[in-house]
Order: sequence, then structure tokens, then C-alpha cells
Amino acid sequence: MWFKNLLIYRFTKPFTLTAEEVNEKLAEKCFTPCNSQDVSSYGWTMPLGSQGSEYIHTTNGCIMVCAQKQDKILPASVVNEVLAEKIEEIKAAEDRVPSRKERSDMKDEITFSLIPRAFTRSSRSFAYIAPEQGLLIVNSGSHNRAEELLNFLRESLGSLPVIPLKAKNVAQHQMTEWLAQGSAPAGFELGGECELRDKADESAVIRCKNQNLCTTEITNHIQTGMFVNKIALRWTGDIEFIVDDQLTIKRLNFGDLIQDKVGDVNTESAADQFDVDFAIMSAEFAKFIPAVLEAFGGEDLGDQDEVISTAA
Repeated sequence: MWFKNLLIYRFTKPFTLTAEEVNEKLAEKCFTPCNSQDVSSYGWTMPLGSQGSEYIHTTNGCIMVCAQKQDKILPASVVNEVLAEKIEEIKAAEDRVPSRKERSDMKDEITFSLIPRAFTRSSRSFAYIAPEQGLLIVNSGSHNRAEELLNFLRESLGSLPVIPLKAKNVAQHQMTEWLAQGSAPAGFELGGECELRDKADESAVIRCKNQNLCTTEITNHIQTGMFVNKIALRWTGDIEFIVDDQLTIKRLNFGDLIQDKVGDVNTESAADQFDVDFAIMSAEFAKFIPAVLEAFGGEDLGDQDEVISTAA
């Protein structure tokens, strides 16, 4: 359950629903598997899986939710193979080549007939609401996948006034400055990975892995006009991660100090372990996220200052 990626959103209005109200609303749109003709299905499932009885899990005042998606897998090669056979049959029987429209209609019919026999693939997406912090945190590095969850949550709850978290300083400028100066912001250390892009041609990319980022070679690239698009950092609170120009946080790695906190708690079931993991993780994120924002000059609240202070 430990989140590996973070996309973070700020509530523009206080989140006032209780956990019980959220659970009731999600239950109305619970996940059901694809029927014979569905190509996909999306709905809420219990974060605790078979050990759960609710569509949420709460700890530290935070509300965890989990969406499940099921897709039918029908390779294009299978459809095209059957289509080719049908076309050959028409050629042999009628001595003609089907028109483009006929082939398109035939392809639709073939797809419809094969869908019931297609394999299925399922995936789960976790997110949690932190009302006291005014944040919604999605365990995803994909903006499209996160938006899919947010849109469904908005549909389920009736409203979800959130916007992507935004820093005061431009992320690319800030990260480039760190490398140019050869030092990370207070509370952080530079990792061994970064991605550089050329200002004149952003298709020109240099990726550095397992490197000392303070070398003259990398500094020279910056002096010639390249900028940092993503960089590896280590927070002194014991989290290693990659952050990019959109403040997307990826490849989270929780260090020994945090893992020791988990190991110090005795649990008797998978449900208890989930609760411990969520409690410790959300408590760490409550310190980690403000620290990341501070590294980028603080949060840009825009016109939301008054609203956010009310939410707090």
C-alpha cells in the first residue's frame, strides 16, 4: 500500500463530508466486473480488499479510497487475422474485394463477437483525502490515470473542488539553479540522477544516472543553455524520490528510519498492517509535502489564500 508516486491536489474549498458520508456515496458506485459485452469497468472497491467491509479506510483524520478498473484485452492482431480470413472468403465466393466501409463494418462485428472471449486485466488506484491539510494525494505518476480517478470521485461525491498543487518558483528554474550552485535546498540532498533538456530544442535530452551531479561536465551543460527537467533528491526525513517540472513525485523510497517505525508496531493481521502503514505514511507525507513546497519557494495559493486558511 505504500505509495510509490505522488500527484498532489489542493482543495479550493474546505472538504466537509464526513468519512461515513464518503463511504455511503462510494458504495453507490462500487466496482462490478465487466459483463460479456463491456470493454471496461470502473468503480470503487474496498481499500482493505477481502478483509474490509467499507469503501474507505481512515486514520490520522485521512480518508483512503481505492478505485478498481477492469479492461478487456483484445489484441488488434487477433481482430485483423479474423478480418483477413473473412475478406479472403468474400474474394473466393463473390470474386470481389470488400469496400473500405464494408471492411470497417466487418471489423466492428468481429470485435463485438470476440469481446466475450477476451481476457481481462484489472488494476487498482489508491488515493487519500487529508481534510486538515486541504490536500488530495493520488498514488500515481500518470496525470491521465489520476484525472480518471478524480473525475470518478467528483461524480461519486457530487463535487470535488481541487487544483494541482503549485509552487511559487518555476520548477525547472529552481532545479537548474540547484545544479548550477552544486547544492540542494535546506533539508535535502542531491541524488545521483537528473534529466537535462536543451532550451533551444527540448527534444535534445541528456539523462544522467548513478552520477555525481556536481561535476564540471554537468555544470558545463547548464552553462551552454540546458535546463533540469527532473532530478533525484533525498529528504533528510529519510525519503528518496524523483521530482519533475510538474512537481510530480516518482519512485518514492522510504528509508530505514521510517521502516523501523513500521517494524516497531506488532500487528496480527493484514488489515492491522495496512492501518499501521497508512498511519505512518500519511504522517510522514504531512511533513514531506510542505518541505518539498518550501524547496520550490513555498506554495502558490493565488486567490485561494483566504479559502485555504479557512480550511485549515
